[in-house]
Amino acid sequence: MTAQDVPIGHREVKMATDFRDLRVWEEAMVLAEQVYQLVQGFPADERYGLVSQLKRAVVSVPSCIAEGNARGSVKDYLRFLAMAAGSLAEVQTQVLLALRLGFVEPAQVDACLARHRSVSMLLHAMRRSLQRGSASAMQRPHSPLPAPHSRL
Repeated sequence: MTAQDVPIGHREVKMATDFRDLRVWEEAMVLAEQVYQLVQGFPADERYGLVSQLKRAVVSVPSCIAEGNARGSVKDYLRFLAMAAGSLAEVQTQVLLALRLGFVEPAQVDACLARHRSVSMLLHAMRRSLQRGSASAMQRPHSPLPAPHSRL
């Protein structure tokens, strides 16, 4: 098994070696494009407020997925996927706030939130898969020899 393999149940699943091959990354990129289009209609005085915050949050989602994929361990990958999930929740909150403030139309928000749900489900499935694989890898002995016991 290579460092890129993640055991899951009775089968081995290869981690993508290039984040651009990940469907969750691609969906997050499309969400970012949607949000950038969405904020074009915001009031000019929001340029350094909600627009800036929303852009930073939505860019963080695919960026964290990419950075986690480039890390050398499943633990790091999971940490970056957790950050992506946090940024995704931030995006949802800010889009809903924009709707409440009247900056966007409900139809625009519906389309954006539909993509958000897709990214969220894919991200959740990826995290769960990596967690399961990591847990099963930890349960397997690394050596046929018994581990030394400490008296401390």
